[in-house]
Amino acid sequence: KKKTVSFSTMPNDRKINSTAACISFMLEGCELKKVRSNSRMYSRFFVLDADMRSMRWEPSKKDSEKAKIEIKSVKEVRVGKKTPVLRSNGLSDQFPDECAFSIIYGDNYESLDLVASSADVVSAWVMGLRYLVSYGKHTPEAPGTGHPSLRTSWISSVFDLADLEKSGRIPVSRAVQLIKALNPGMKTSTIELKFKELQKASERPGTEVACDLFVEAYCELCTRPEIFFLLVQFSSNKEYLGLKDLLMFLEVEQGMEGVTEEKCLEIIGKYEPSKEGREKGYLAIDGFTRYLLSADCSIFDPQHRKVCQDMAQPLSHYYISSAHSACLLEDNFWGRSDISGYISALGLGCRSIELVLWDGPEGEPVVYTSPSAASCVPFRAVVGLIDQHAFTASAYPLILCLVVRCSAPQQRLAAQCLRKTLGEKLYLEPPNPTASYLPSPEQLKGRILIKGKKLPPGCEDSEGEVSDEEEGWELARRLGQEEREAPEGGGPRRVRLSRELSELVSLCQAVPFQDFESSRRGQRYWEMCSFSEVEAGRFANECPAELVSYNKRFLSRVYPSPMRIDASNMNPQDFWKCGCQMVAMNYQTPGLMMDLNAGWFRQNGACGYVLRPAIMREEVSYFSANAKDSLPGVPAQLLHLKVISGQNLPKPKGSGAKGEVVEPYVCAEIHGIPADCAEHRTKTALQSGDNPVFDESLEFQINLPELAVLRFVVLDDDYIGDEFIAQYTIPFECLQPGYRHVPLQSLAGEPLPHATLFVHVAITDRRGGGKGHRRGLAGRRGRRVREYTSTKATGIKAIDEVFRTATQPLREATDLRENVQNALVSFKELCGLTPAANMKQCILTVATWLLHSDSAPSVTLNLAEKYPPMEAQGPIPDLLRKVLTAYETMIQTSRTLIESADAVYGKLIQAQQAGMDFHKELPRIEAKEGLRGRKLQKALESFAWNITVLKGQADLLKHAKAEALDNLWQIHNAGQSCGIGRNGSASPEPSRLRAPLEPIPE
Repeated sequence: KKKTVSFSTMPNDRKINSTAACISFMLEGCELKKVRSNSRMYSRFFVLDADMRSMRWEPSKKDSEKAKIEIKSVKEVRVGKKTPVLRSNGLSDQFPDECAFSIIYGDNYESLDLVASSADVVSAWVMGLRYLVSYGKHTPEAPGTGHPSLRTSWISSVFDLADLEKSGRIPVSRAVQLIKALNPGMKTSTIELKFKELQKASERPGTEVACDLFVEAYCELCTRPEIFFLLVQFSSNKEYLGLKDLLMFLEVEQGMEGVTEEKCLEIIGKYEPSKEGREKGYLAIDGFTRYLLSADCSIFDPQHRKVCQDMAQPLSHYYISSAHSACLLEDNFWGRSDISGYISALGLGCRSIELVLWDGPEGEPVVYTSPSAASCVPFRAVVGLIDQHAFTASAYPLILCLVVRCSAPQQRLAAQCLRKTLGEKLYLEPPNPTASYLPSPEQLKGRILIKGKKLPPGCEDSEGEVSDEEEGWELARRLGQEEREAPEGGGPRRVRLSRELSELVSLCQAVPFQDFESSRRGQRYWEMCSFSEVEAGRFANECPAELVSYNKRFLSRVYPSPMRIDASNMNPQDFWKCGCQMVAMNYQTPGLMMDLNAGWFRQNGACGYVLRPAIMREEVSYFSANAKDSLPGVPAQLLHLKVISGQNLPKPKGSGAKGEVVEPYVCAEIHGIPADCAEHRTKTALQSGDNPVFDESLEFQINLPELAVLRFVVLDDDYIGDEFIAQYTIPFECLQPGYRHVPLQSLAGEPLPHATLFVHVAITDRRGGGKGHRRGLAGRRGRRVREYTSTKATGIKAIDEVFRTATQPLREATDLRENVQNALVSFKELCGLTPAANMKQCILTVATWLLHSDSAPSVTLNLAEKYPPMEAQGPIPDLLRKVLTAYETMIQTSRTLIESADAVYGKLIQAQQAGMDFHKELPRIEAKEGLRGRKLQKALESFAWNITVLKGQADLLKHAKAEALDNLWQIHNAGQSCGIGRNGSASPEPSRLRAPLEPIPE
């Protein structure tokens, strides 16, 4: 009689952690929804036959012999909405991607489309079916029988080593410690409970455990189903990854290039725990888990762990890690000054430190930011500390921002102290009057720059009056200790400055800001302005383009509002998007803003300097910080993020009750320009313990990738208020694709031992205009009108005629790129893959279909040709014919792109250079044409837009050609490795195809 029980979800105590468990589950059967091509869904009970040769479903109008699929006829099992039926518009929103799967079967490549109640049920069916399909006719006798696996043998050998008395049993306490040592982060109580359960079930209570019980406990505790599922996906025998399997996983899924079998052997030697596995070149589940958790597989691109950006640009072209009142350990008012704050900030790569000098009680200056602070630090001690620690974390220049609040005699002592202590490190050379920009960080390596006021050139005395900085006085006023009144009639406050201190200032001379026009005409490159958070915020909102333009030549520093009496932090992104280099942060205050700052400055070897995006550095470029969509010439990208699971999550701070269960969810946030700021969250993992499974896909469109930061936050879902568990912040440019573990950190940015999130990352180019989305095949009827980027009229005839010559090349460039993009997506969709898949995956997928067939149609890749055709001999099924047609379209569009790109590129660059020839003449032409006010502003904006568009589109075309060549290389490579390629001698040289791209000169 048919079983009527159905699993609404996988029972909590049932952990699918082996192929045997999957097959047992399938033999019992469960309810799944069968999706028809008319988009209707029917609930049916699916079960695997006892002989494991067919799966069938009931009830059905067909007779029982027809309501089944033979395992040997299965070509492929796809996870997610990967067939036209599941992608159809009527269905796509009714169930999540991870609850759908499809079975492609029969000589006509038909699809059985199914929807399960949870991702766990999908995993069990997909894993079991893939296992049975791989073994084909040689179906294993029954799950769990046969010789001991590689893993069982290894765990037994570990047990034997611990069995000191050789009695075949070891104390439970020793067994617990053993599992804990093999799986750091696992709680002792969890292991003890598992042994009690198994002892009770096998009716063998006591203080000792036998080997079989130890093996069972280890397998149940230490197998992560999501990693086991991944291993089964890539393994050719479903037990472990061989060298070729591992190589395939690293290249196809992890996006690694140039992987060799030697590299795979090195990984196996490092992570595989069993001696037999290491000798034979196998990576079993434990070694695979260790590898995925290791630093070698980190989400953070290792290239960014060292200085990897061009450090020879002018200083004003970098963001500079800056601290505000680094010495304060508590809040701004009642905090105590302490010398260790400086060590901490410098150790984190901070390259700009503020020092407020006050008159000290013993005749020498002291440092503190509040006259009421309980203790003050002698200036001498702070300078000694800076001398000692200035270059421990970074060799690049350190900027000391001096705010002088002390008398002239004590200023002289401060100057003497700086000269004597810092010696050769002090940069005292006068600025070069013939230069236009500041020197580079590379030229200033190991030097300390003083930012401060300077006496006017005509002043011959030992001291003189200068306008005062606004910083610092607000604090004194609040505490009733202001010494000097503001001058009558408003105007800037004046202070006395000693010549000795003035002479220490060279490249960072502090000057008051008047307006952008005055700066454009009269400010010299070595002069810099400080803005309060409120003032900078007003400019960022009202005139962002002018602030960006100002920051191309001059350094600007933004300091927190004096209203932040709790030493909270401003959002640095608000000012980075306008190019402000030095956003001063209260390093002592943890939280979101400090996470963004710390995460951002990790991307260049944590050296404290990050090169700004090219669009914000180039002399002529159009950039609006408040853009609501993609920017001209910057390719928008889609981030596909799958949050799979969490490991060893701690309880929120302050949740003392032992019985309190953490019910976490993950929030993924993008911080960047306003068009990119977004936040998505997963569902809450209920009753999940320390290792929740989320299995949820999130998607973000990134318009300016160079300025985007991704932040993961794990929160405890609580009806009173969600509590913080952990976070991790990473610049978008540092993300590595593939399956990765995210090393979680505390609120203060400290690593949480063994606490991770397991995620999958894929990044693709955005397709089409508007919001990034994936279009299914069924959604193609209403075709999108192609959007072309065009130039704008400046109102100056001679210039407009030059830019008009680029109209046709701009259309051609867009058509070349979009045609290839559309053809690629169609081909990937027909192969059952996402837009994030690479070409190698596509070819291997087609090869897999052909290999899993008795009457395999003969399809080959002719690798003798540069653009290899995919040729079929004899009749082929409809789906395969569509795949071949899509492949042919992709090859033809790629060929057109590769052969036409250089000529179109040349025309775009020619128009851009002709436009740039007018740049120096612009002021003369403007005057001649009589352009003023709004018309002049519009003309300058349009000119910058046109130059940016031409350079950007030329860049995009160059990258598209490189990608097309790379796809050809992948086709040759995959064709040879999977056996469908013929005449493979003419495989193109990867070095020729993957030639480095020369950057287009700024």
